[in-house]
Amino acid sequence: MLHTVTLALTKGRILKESLPLLREAGICPIEDIFDSRKLMFLTNIQHLRLLILRGVDVPTYVQFGAAHLGITGKDQLLEHGGEGYYEPLDLKIAKCRLMTARLPNSEVKLERTVVATKYVNVARGFYAGLGRQTELIKLYGAMELAPLLDLSDEIVDIVDTGNTLAAHGLVAEKLISNISSRLIVNKLAMKGNFIVVNKIINSIRNVVGSDYESN
Repeated sequence: MLHTVTLALTKGRILKESLPLLREAGICPIEDIFDSRKLMFLTNIQHLRLLILRGVDVPTYVQFGAAHLGITGKDQLLEHGGEGYYEPLDLKIAKCRLMTARLPNSEVKLERTVVATKYVNVARGFYAGLGRQTELIKLYGAMELAPLLDLSDEIVDIVDTGNTLAAHGLVAEKLISNISSRLIVNKLAMKGNFIVVNKIINSIRNVVGSDYESN
């Protein structure tokens, strides 16, 4: 007996870029996601439904089996830690960089650097690797304001074009990781729903393997 398989998608840019990819793979929601306030959608595939979540929540849903598969940014996976799921595919969409940034010509404090970020686990590991002690301040947005208001010495955040940093007088400094969207799969999902889950993975792999790039 086939059970319904759930694929969790990430709101925002990743959703906009992943839907055309899924369409190429033969997976389409049966109604317009952007014209609805619902968070769960049926698809043209009988035993597959979609969830629309915040990126930070996708790894958790997949880890605990509430979703069998998920699409989210590598930044979220690095912060989450990778427990409970596999990461079989780099989807090559929603590309950006996870970087440190600071005010130009500001003093680099080697003894104790105050860092504002929502990626506290990533930042802790990165600065420890540099041998620098840090005080981490967790923020969920408006990271660029922290150095301007003396809340932090540096920030760790996603950088796309760099225009937002420049608009606030900040400069990107150290690259932590190149980021793109990844397909993740619950470790137990392959057992109970192997046929459907494996078919979805292979369908998406065939698209990504053709050097797919979103517009």
